[in-house]
Amino acid sequence: MKKLLVVLFLSSLSLSLLCQSKEAGTEMEAIKKYMTTKDNGAMLTRRDVDEVKKVLREYNNSLEKLDFTGTEKLFTSDSKIFESGGSEGTYAHYKEHHMTPEFKDFSSFIFSDHKADVQVAGKYAFATETYSYNIVLAKDKTEAKRKGVATSVLKKQNGQWKIWISHNSSRKGS
Repeated sequence: MKKLLVVLFLSSLSLSLLCQSKEAGTEMEAIKKYMTTKDNGAMLTRRDVDEVKKVLREYNNSLEKLDFTGTEKLFTSDSKIFESGGSEGTYAHYKEHHMTPEFKDFSSFIFSDHKADVQVAGKYAFATETYSYNIVLAKDKTEAKRKGVATSVLKKQNGQWKIWISHNSSRKGS
C-alpha cells in the first residue's frame, strides 16, 4: 500500500512538472500572471481620469471661445450648478440665464495656470480645478484678472462622463 501511495505521489509530481508552461520562471510568465491576476482597475481608472479631464477641458475651451453651443452634452440633465455662493439651477438654466447674457459683454475670456486633480470611485469622479483667468470687456476693454477654483462631481452615464454637480468661485487675482 505504501509503495502504491509513493508511486501515485511521484507520478502526480512528475505529471505536474511535465505540464508546467515552457514560460515558467520567465518574464513572459510574469507578464501573463500580472495581466490575468492583477486588478486592472488602475488602468481603467487612468483612462477614466483622462476622460474626465477631457470633459473639463472641453467645457473650459467653450468658455474661452465664448461659445457654449453643444455644451449641454457635457452635463447631466439633472445637473446642479453653484457659483460664488449662489445656486444657479441646472446647467441648461445657468447657460441660458447667466452665462449667455454675461458672456455677450466679453471680448475675451482666457484661462492660465490651470491644474486639475481627479479621483475616480466607480461611476463617480471628483474633480478639483485651480486656475487664473482674464476677462476683457467688449465695451471699453477693461480687464478683470481673477483666481478661481472649481469642484465638480461627474457621473458616468451610458459610458460617458458628465458633470453632475459643479461649484466654482473666484477672487481678485494679481
